[in-house]
Amino acid sequence: YEVSCKEIDFLVDLAQKFEGVYGSRLTGGGFGGCTVTLVDEGSTEKLQNHLKEAYEKHTGMTCNCFVTSPANGACLITL
Repeated sequence: YEVSCKEIDFLVDLAQKFEGVYGSRLTGGGFGGCTVTLVDEGSTEKLQNHLKEAYEKHTGMTCNCFVTSPANGACLITL
């Protein structure tokens, strides 16, 4: 669908080359927005700093990073 943009592509490429990253991609509706990156827990802080510094140098803009943890997902709840 080609709904990415050069800034998102830059972040994905940058993350995918970082040691400890298992994968990175565009998420959401496209046309800018967010990436999701699966990274080794011990590398998260270094990756965030690397992304923020390189992104600002490349684009002149700042990017926000935050850490999340996977959840169990949808399940049946008995009432």
